[in-house]
Amino acid sequence: MIVIAITDQMLYHRRKTGVCRAYPVSTASLGTGNQSGSLQTPLGKHRIYAKIGDHAPLYTAFSGRIAVGIYDPDHDNAARDWILSRILWLEGLQTGKNKRGHVDTRRRYIYIHGTHAENHIGKPASHGCIRMRNADIIELFAHVREGENVYIRR
Repeated sequence: MIVIAITDQMLYHRRKTGVCRAYPVSTASLGTGNQSGSLQTPLGKHRIYAKIGDHAPLYTAFSGRIAVGIYDPDHDNAARDWILSRILWLEGLQTGKNKRGHVDTRRRYIYIHGTHAENHIGKPASHGCIRMRNADIIELFAHVREGENVYIRR
């Protein structure tokens, strides 16, 4: 199970072996909220809907969940929110809170993913997703499965 603690800007993962790992993250700069278009991180019970990027090289850039090349900081578009290395696509489990209608986490394309802005990890800076350091998302990705529960709390 994964628990994301917004206040602490931390992700906690309890593996099947019982080992618990903690990773710093960056959640939405606009805080928490489940509304479509809010650019906020959704709260509540979720699951991993899809794992994307298995075996992709470090810093692989994704667009529309398709690998499009390796991120090059020398050609960085500062306005872009780069999705790098791996994607864990989240799906809400609570109808009316984070599933269906204008609060649907999956249709909002909320991910746990690597970022170009690793210097912002540990403070709110994303557009709604949960950003991680690239080495950390690769490690986490190797130890989670599709369907695994994810709980996002303040």
